[in-house]
Amino acid sequence: SRYGIIQPQEMNERLYGIQSIVEKPDPENAPSELAVIGRYLLMPEILGCLEKTGRGRGGEIQLTDALELLLAHALVLGYAFEGARYDCGDKLGYLEACVEFGLKHPQLHADFKDYLIRRISCLD
Repeated sequence: SRYGIIQPQEMNERLYGIQSIVEKPDPENAPSELAVIGRYLLMPEILGCLEKTGRGRGGEIQLTDALELLLAHALVLGYAFEGARYDCGDKLGYLEACVEFGLKHPQLHADFKDYLIRRISCLD
């Protein structure tokens, strides 16, 4: 996986209590199919957990490791949102986001759409 995966406890239709979190597990070791996608509202307590966290996967300090420490003494929640999400840390995801937002832009959408049509018609 390219994402942290949670072990959830469902609280309602889209809200989950997080029981554990694993940074980028192999699919066979993932506790669920619910991924952490990098949208956080964090309290200051996370800073102490980050200080205690050593370097994890990839030799980096992982926020998911600090969240796992926080779980020992605090409620951590996850929310399953609906809607489009673009991974701008990925080259293709970044381009997809640019195209989608260009097509939605109130001043640019018509010209941008025309450009895309012209450009695509030139492809083999």
